[in-house]
Amino acid sequence: MRSLINRPMPLAIALVVGAIISGGCANRTGELRAVTATDSLPAPDSTSASGAYTGVSDYRIGPLDLLEVKVFQVADMDREIRVNTSGFISLPLIGSLQAGGKTVQELEYEIAEKLSLAYLQNPQVSVFVKEFTSQRVTVDGAVKKPGIFPITGRTTLLQVVALSEGLDVLADPRAVVVFRTIEGQRMAALFDLVLIRSGESEDPQIYGDDVIVVEQSGARSVIKGFTDTIRGLIWFRPL
Repeated sequence: MRSLINRPMPLAIALVVGAIISGGCANRTGELRAVTATDSLPAPDSTSASGAYTGVSDYRIGPLDLLEVKVFQVADMDREIRVNTSGFISLPLIGSLQAGGKTVQELEYEIAEKLSLAYLQNPQVSVFVKEFTSQRVTVDGAVKKPGIFPITGRTTLLQVVALSEGLDVLADPRAVVVFRTIEGQRMAALFDLVLIRSGESEDPQIYGDDVIVVEQSGARSVIKGFTDTIRGLIWFRPL
């Protein structure tokens, strides 16, 4: 194991190696099954902290997102504006206000409220997110195109795998690990794409900052021992 650690490897794989060394995620039940029902899977910390979302309407604006703001019949207020790295935007008559962490509806309401104080009667404000840049997932392992991908709207595991152009010929579709930070702990769960595709298991929702690692089939890979230990977990467990 020490020789493996000394070799360069992606961050996701390094996390797995650390889990193997620490002995985390041991399967105490002895049952060999991946997650099948996802209704009890916790959302990540970023759901409230930095803007992960459960659907398009619940999307929370993040740093560097590009917004289009329009005020009905007030053309001078219409503009495209990018959220700065601190989550703030600046608008005429209003000045600086925090957009990061708010839903589109919340931001529309706040802008309208502040414009009302600037002597506009019943302003009708619309906000559209033109570019989502704050929600990204990492896909690694036996996929055709590993990398970091932006996600918009509600996104599932199968959709994220499709973003990476699908599994490569050496992939084990029954051993897909999702890493997530929940209540300050790095946690993981094992999913079986075969069961998901057949409708026997739910297709889990993927959130910004999740890391997905696909194991190689039959290979003595770095993450092989880890996935063996977490078979049987039916929810996310700490590493």
